[in-house]
Amino acid sequence: MGHVHPTRDDAVVTALSEVVGGPMGERARPHRWWTPTRVLLLLTAIVFAAGLIQKAPCSLAQGRDQNWVYSHMCYTDLRPLYVPRGLVENAWPYSDDEQVRARYEVMEYPVGIAYWAWGTAWVTHWLNGSPDLDQRERTPVDLLYGDGEVDDEQTIFLLVNAVGFGALALLATWLLAGVHRTRPWDAAAFALSPTLLLTGLINWDLLAVALVAGALWAWSRDRPVLTGVLIGLGTAAKLYPLFLLGGLLVICLRRRQIGRFAIAAVWAAAAWAAANAPAYLTGPEQWKVFWSFNSERTADLGSLWMLIDQAGDVGFSAHTINLWSWILFGAWCVAVFAIGMTAGRRGPVAVVPRLAQLGYLIVVGFLLVNKVYSPQYVLWLLPLAVLARPRWRDQIVWQASEVFYFCTVWWYLGGYLAPAGGGDAGFYWVGIVVRVLGELYLAAVIVRDLYRPDHDPVALERVDPQPSTRIRSKVVAV
Repeated sequence: MGHVHPTRDDAVVTALSEVVGGPMGERARPHRWWTPTRVLLLLTAIVFAAGLIQKAPCSLAQGRDQNWVYSHMCYTDLRPLYVPRGLVENAWPYSDDEQVRARYEVMEYPVGIAYWAWGTAWVTHWLNGSPDLDQRERTPVDLLYGDGEVDDEQTIFLLVNAVGFGALALLATWLLAGVHRTRPWDAAAFALSPTLLLTGLINWDLLAVALVAGALWAWSRDRPVLTGVLIGLGTAAKLYPLFLLGGLLVICLRRRQIGRFAIAAVWAAAAWAAANAPAYLTGPEQWKVFWSFNSERTADLGSLWMLIDQAGDVGFSAHTINLWSWILFGAWCVAVFAIGMTAGRRGPVAVVPRLAQLGYLIVVGFLLVNKVYSPQYVLWLLPLAVLARPRWRDQIVWQASEVFYFCTVWWYLGGYLAPAGGGDAGFYWVGIVVRVLGELYLAAVIVRDLYRPDHDPVALERVDPQPSTRIRSKVVAV
């Protein structure tokens, strides 16, 4: 089966290819070893290594103030959380031990991330010669911050996680390249993403990203059980993979295969429950912290709620934001459901929306009305966006808006936006608006593709069953 080559498929890549001799010719033969997937894996490795270099100054920032970290835009959550979350003692994140709880805060992340952080802390201790944890338990926490051995461990902890994140990024690229077998190059927008470079090491979000990429791959291979398991595990790491079930519901309704949705949903619930069981059984109160933390959170960085709150001096309560966020998100989901059920029905055959298209539309709606948009949340959209709209022009427009926001959030936190310092929030509001417009632009293009499939660059599409002719499924070129 031949591959669709980007130099002959995408106008931007075609124009750029003139620098090296023009588009790939009809008689050109692919390299035996350098397959598209291997090239993409190499590009991912290079981009991720560049991300390590970009974050390196913050690993060497001893004695620097917090603003120095913001000015270099190299902030990462990993080092600051090592001591206060008990990773320095390799404490089980869901321990109900009174001494542990008196010394350290509970991890405010879902269980998948907490397990990963705990496991990488164990590896960190092993690489650092297995320090005496009993002695650390007897040391006041305030003194641990100035301990040289602990400081070295924080750097090792960051590097251990970076290796793991790099593996997750490579895995995600490999999976995305296999979703459409004739279009592996669609994953290039993920492999070469500036947002992957800039945000991949901020937090543990790549764990959920890789699981979402796996769910997209599994669904493309017609494996509803594996799809459900990966969605469930992804939801145990971050909430947003759950929303892929909405896309599956639309697809299965259009194909009249509701049983496949039920299989995926049941296995997703089972995988999520299995992943959460160790945490809940060992520390139910600690397990609830993630839910209570997010419920009690008010308008925070990057959200439209924060923009309105600051610009209008409104003072939204957490309850108000929670209520209206879910109302607005519910209305958004109803709109996406209507689009998914009505789009692509014109013409000789009915074209079913793809999971990446519906997934992007649902997740972007959640992010638009959410009470916080941390810089690394762009990674949630990345695997969905590159497959939903595999055109470099649109990817550049969207990712440029995200990079602009990435810059403004650090300028805002560092107080560099006002001419004399102090941080005028107005320019940061511009960054929020630009990011939102970029996400809405890509959403609009995807909706256009859904209603006019001739604009969708993906060559092969599944189509709805046609009851009148008892056709179960087809593949057509659009």
